[in-house]
Amino acid sequence: MPSVETIGMRAFEHCCKLTDLELPEGLETVGEGAFDVCPVRRITMPLIYDMIGAGVFFNCSNLTTVTIVGGIHKTIASLHMESWRNETREEINRINEVLSNTPSGGKTAVIRQWITSVMGRIEHYKTEHKALLKEATTLLELALWKANFDGNEGGILEREGVRATRSQCKRARKEICVTSGASIVLKNVLPFLQLEKFVF
Repeated sequence: MPSVETIGMRAFEHCCKLTDLELPEGLETVGEGAFDVCPVRRITMPLIYDMIGAGVFFNCSNLTTVTIVGGIHKTIASLHMESWRNETREEINRINEVLSNTPSGGKTAVIRQWITSVMGRIEHYKTEHKALLKEATTLLELALWKANFDGNEGGILEREGVRATRSQCKRARKEICVTSGASIVLKNVLPFLQLEKFVF
């Protein structure tokens, strides 16, 4: 179902041969009881808040495996800290440890709670990642400016004259700031550190 956005209520109820589900990345809603009493063992699905209605997998006693489609794996790989990546992957894999021991009537609720947990963790680490990137950007800009200032201030002031006035020093600092190369690095290098986009 590559282009389906909505699966209605009880759409596949009692489909006795439905064992594997591959739900499309563009799916937005799965109605109540859509796969009730199906021998589903494995589902592949996007990670979207409130996508799954009540009792979607009610009485799906064989359901033990959930995998995720979409850009989430690139987003996780882009996170700055290895511990963040590992913790998020562990949370994603947790569902497959829990489902096998979950009664058939509770599988939908467990999956819904898991989706909320995973997405909350990703949002938290994305915010932390952006804060670190902003701090690194500021430090890099200051370091480039200082390195250029330390190396060039004397030469600029010498060109201005032996006795530099306050306005000459100010002008020299401004020129160094402009030519420090920070703007080039920030524009062309740092975007590679940005997170891969993943839209919930």
